[in-house]
Amino acid sequence: MTCKHFNWKYTMKTLKVPYIPDLEKMTYGQLDMAMETGAAKSWIGEACWPETFPYHPDTTFAVARSSTHIAVLYHVRCLDLRAMALEDNGAVWEDSCCEFFISDPEDGTYYNFEMNCIGTLLGAKRRSRKDCTHFAPERLADVKRHSTLARKQHDLSGKIFGWSVAMVVPFSMIGIDPENLPASVRANFYKCADKSAHPHFLAWNRVDTPAPDFHRPDFFGELTF
Repeated sequence: MTCKHFNWKYTMKTLKVPYIPDLEKMTYGQLDMAMETGAAKSWIGEACWPETFPYHPDTTFAVARSSTHIAVLYHVRCLDLRAMALEDNGAVWEDSCCEFFISDPEDGTYYNFEMNCIGTLLGAKRRSRKDCTHFAPERLADVKRHSTLARKQHDLSGKIFGWSVAMVVPFSMIGIDPENLPASVRANFYKCADKSAHPHFLAWNRVDTPAPDFHRPDFFGELTF
């Protein structure tokens, strides 16, 4: 299956994750500036199921690390704004949602962190889509979150919306010893909104499956430290 947006052969993308001190201590404004000037940047540009889901909102992301955390900041420009999930580990993927999946470097599992546009977060350790253990709410509270939107429900369409979200995840939640960083880990970044007026499923590293499926570590890209 060839992705029409870029129409290139599948290759594994790679990003080197820069070091920026104290990311986990920053306000949103400080984080935005630090990531703008020092993070690795890319775009979530693979619309791999264009026949069924042709809409392609503009989504960029930046990634960096501190001594203890990895930070991902997303900037989105899209036609819909949906945020119905207010409780963590709810159906955030149905909303305007940005996602970060990363493999555990030791045990063959992976972690998924999915956050809607107002900062509601789902997080789990997984062997597959169905075989998983969700993080308890008190553990999810260790992920520092930022959103440029008010924390209330939204279900809007008909004009262009711009918003940003960030998640700053402790290395201890993703099986990484910050004192002994691995040379690399496999990861992917996604943008979706299953129940918006313009549903879409976008990936950083292309997923080559017949239907949308983000739970495919075999299609993750690579982050190097």
